[in-house]
Amino acid sequence: MIVAGVGCRKGASAHEIGAAISAALSRAGLRTDVLDAIATPAMKSSEAGIAAAASDLGVPLVLVPQADLKAAGARTVTRSARVIALMGVPSAAETAALAAAGPAGRLVAPRTAVGAATCALATSEANP
Repeated sequence: MIVAGVGCRKGASAHEIGAAISAALSRAGLRTDVLDAIATPAMKSSEAGIAAAASDLGVPLVLVPQADLKAAGARTVTRSARVIALMGVPSAAETAALAAAGPAGRLVAPRTAVGAATCALATSEANP
């Protein structure tokens, strides 16, 4: 299973989210068709661009609760002072990907930023 964890500024478009996902997949040497889900912090549930990107890619959108983001925080490789101040976790994209991938999840690609969006990829043997 490959999960794309996504973070973004308020109002980011599906195009911007898709560009960040494409960049992360390219960085990891993966094709788009291997993506199983997009995960994002539950507080981003009203972001239409994230939901539209998941729909465009034909994958489910997983909304990750804050407690699960915090539990995954120790496994991140990126630390953003801005994200820590806003969300209490080191990286929205990395923690969302890792939390959705489960306790055995590991990063395939750390946070990649493209414009208003970020994406990190995680993998595990389980389904989201």
